[in-house]
Amino acid sequence: MISLDSFLTGSPDNVAHLLGRDDFKLLKYDVTNFVYVKEDVDLVLHFACPASPRDYLRHPIHTMKVDSMGTLNTLGLARAKGARYVLASTSEVYGDPEVHPQPEDYWGRVNPVGPRSVYDEAKRFAEAMTMAYHREHGMDVRIARIFNTYGPRMRMDDGRVIPNFICQALRGEPLTVYGDGSQTRSFCYVDDLVEGVFRLSVLEGLSGEVFNLGNPEELSVLELAEVVANLVGVEVGLVHVPLPQDDPRRRRPDISKAREKLGWSPRVPLEVGLARTIDYFRDRLLRSG
Repeated sequence: MISLDSFLTGSPDNVAHLLGRDDFKLLKYDVTNFVYVKEDVDLVLHFACPASPRDYLRHPIHTMKVDSMGTLNTLGLARAKGARYVLASTSEVYGDPEVHPQPEDYWGRVNPVGPRSVYDEAKRFAEAMTMAYHREHGMDVRIARIFNTYGPRMRMDDGRVIPNFICQALRGEPLTVYGDGSQTRSFCYVDDLVEGVFRLSVLEGLSGEVFNLGNPEELSVLELAEVVANLVGVEVGLVHVPLPQDDPRRRRPDISKAREKLGWSPRVPLEVGLARTIDYFRDRLLRSG
């Protein structure tokens, strides 16, 4: 296994448990540059991209480059090696949806010139590029539209709602809620997501297919705040700040296709996944003093 990472938003610590293994190699590399690997390659997974709004709004041009040039370069590698290709796309391709829940055949409602377009439209372009290689070159490609995923090894300053809420609750600070908190999200624990990606990557007969991977259990941001505070065991207040432009009001995947073709659905309940994530962040905060 060869992992290429620029560490723009990640850390080598996330794969520290794999370092030293004969079957794992970690290279610091930016896939917006030409990608060459001398070894044989059976599978290419293109998961490089800032995923947090805080990150992609901080790095808008690089975000677009990694989903355009990075997609082109990794597709080129897969084609040269005769490898299967899996693209990590996102629920953001649906934008602020008018269809709920969102199935794979929904085309989305995206503002092409808004601040979030650097991520939304970049992922839509990456999907189009991936399918162009499939149609023109007959490549075996699969696309995973990943919905909100959480778990250990997220950054404390990630900026997404679960790390924000957990760290604020552990510090005894008010929880920051964007808007009135009635907007909904569906949160998938990382172990479940990895299982879905694994099945999408190894099963036969899925070339050219797009799959939603996420947890269909939907709750509001206010409900999430209450769950986190209860699990941490604190009473905290809320601070409301303006809702960002084009922030989706509802977000929930239709995973009927993943259930049918991948035999996959999330198994980890929200409270269990959050408890594990809280333990991780509590340990990080203790270490940081």
